Amino acid sequence: MRARYPHRMRILVARCTVDYSGRLVAHLPQAVRVIMVKGDGSVLIHSEAGSYKPLNWMSPPCTIRVVSAPAGDVAEEGGDDLVETWTVEAKSGDRLVISVHEVIHDATHDLGVDPGLVKDGVESHLQRLLAEQVAVLGDGWTLVRREYPTAIGPVDLLCRDATGRSVAVEIKRRGEIDGVEQLTRYLELLNRDPLLAPVDGIFAAQEIKPQARVLAEDRGIRCVVLDYEALKGTDDPGLRLF
Repeated sequence: MRARYPHRMRILVARCTVDYSGRLVAHLPQAVRVIMVKGDGSVLIHSEAGSYKPLNWMSPPCTIRVVSAPAGDVAEEGGDDLVETWTVEAKSGDRLVISVHEVIHDATHDLGVDPGLVKDGVESHLQRLLAEQVAVLGDGWTLVRREYPTAIGPVDLLCRDATGRSVAVEIKRRGEIDGVEQLTRYLELLNRDPLLAPVDGIFAAQEIKPQARVLAEDRGIRCVVLDYEALKGTDDPGLRLF
């Protein structure tokens, strides 16, 4: 079970220096940065540059000790008065020391309960939509079963084409060589079943890498690129497979 933490975040904009010691030694000279302290105890230090990635961080579990500097204490770097020193230490012994020289903004926010990331267009969505609209793979096609079991795991869809021939469909969001190899193993097992054999294969994905396409076609596997928006019916009234 995932641990629950208070959904509170402290955001400090401060002029600071940062020293890290542990797997390596690193130093950030004095500058204005954003320091984020999350409810799980993690500490992240950001600058205006560098996109989303923090300049330095400490992952939980860790302890944070804040010591206020005596009045008039002068930092070695820049000559500014030192406000306080944060010592963030992980269980591994890695240590992050943040020397705060000037506090520009300091606020704590209650973020409430985070429902988590809801992804659209994942493989399970593609599988469900294609199972409901299996005729887009060919006229007269029917679905036998979703998640058809094999000894090494379930194949996404087992279908029959207009002639009654069995077809195993493996669905990926991004089609790569590993997916082709996976479908190949399924086909080897399914073709041992006299009630199903011969079984053809379709490798279906929103995007198929060129190397995966070459390998699939070399093994007699048909490649189908899926248009997710069309399957949902939000892109065009008609379904399109390219």
